[in-house]
Amino acid sequence: MSYHSEIKKARQFLKDSWRKEFDFSQTAQAQGLPPPPLEKPVKPNQKIIPLLPPRQWKSFTDKGVLTAIRQRRSCRNFISKPISQEELAILLWVTQGVLRKGQGYTLRTVPSAGARHALETYVCAMNIADLKQGVYRYLPLSHSLVEEFLDNELRKQVILATFGQEYVGQGACFFCWSAMCYRMEWRYGPGASKAIALDAGHVCQNLYLACEIISCGCCAIGAYDQERLDGLLGLDSEEEFVVYSAVVGKRK
Repeated sequence: MSYHSEIKKARQFLKDSWRKEFDFSQTAQAQGLPPPPLEKPVKPNQKIIPLLPPRQWKSFTDKGVLTAIRQRRSCRNFISKPISQEELAILLWVTQGVLRKGQGYTLRTVPSAGARHALETYVCAMNIADLKQGVYRYLPLSHSLVEEFLDNELRKQVILATFGQEYVGQGACFFCWSAMCYRMEWRYGPGASKAIALDAGHVCQNLYLACEIISCGCCAIGAYDQERLDGLLGLDSEEEFVVYSAVVGKRK
């Protein structure tokens, strides 16, 4: 396929996601099937790390929304100072925190098509205070982390997975958002793909703004090796795969 044909095909994806001829009566929801779980289950014997709830936070600056928006910048220069677990708790809650739980759905700090919230949040922790270097997954329903695995070579792995972008490995943590596709397809069928992409944008913008209130830098990363990053996180690349990522750290 030619270069221009590839571009045309990519553009068409944006237009085809909600076509009139889609038969939404065929979706799993319309067929009466139960909704998928609101978050990935935790495996037996996995370590759970509770996070500080919002009412106990202290380590953030009193910045208004307009100030945070005005000062938001992509940062690619970080110092070696660690991020505290409280600061990590703020970033996770602001990007995927649950405000209210209903029957088969959640309302969160970010919008999502049909309140489906098809994203899972993985944190590659490289310099988080009192947290061993490794990959963790956020559990929004309990506002906690589950330890996926530890890896002392994580910085190197993250750099390789982002096509050699050295500054990514210099951050304190690397956020990766994966799509649990069926969670959105259950309601929207073929229209799910565009909805998931839009959701990822909402989440990452909240991360940028949250970084401002804890005096951190953030840079969204769209250029990553899909196969390598999925493999690093242990994803199957079919039912679940990375759709967006961002590095966070203390600014120079």
